[in-house]
Amino acid sequence: MIIDQIKHKLKKGQFEFSRHAFKRAVERNINEQELKEIADTIEIIEDYPDDKYSPSFLLLGFTYNNRALHLQVSKLETNLLKIITLYEPDLNEWDNYKIRRK
Repeated sequence: MIIDQIKHKLKKGQFEFSRHAFKRAVERNINEQELKEIADTIEIIEDYPDDKYSPSFLLLGFTYNNRALHLQVSKLETNLLKIITLYEPDLNEWDNYKIRRK
């Protein structure tokens, strides 16, 4: 199952950042250890089969300190999980970090 593959790659540090994701990680103080930590709790909350550059998923996971993170990752099958963007979701925009508010 795809979620198990994503979890495995996050845990093992088998991921790479897009240029945009790297910039956002630095700006938002999100480190690689936190990305490994969320592997146990991630779930797919949105599916983007027609995304601009490649099909992708939006994931939700929590660090050991209970920091919620959203990661958008490419669905393309490669050796490394490609992180397109990442951020800490705003509860003013998300219900329970999972559902977009309208």
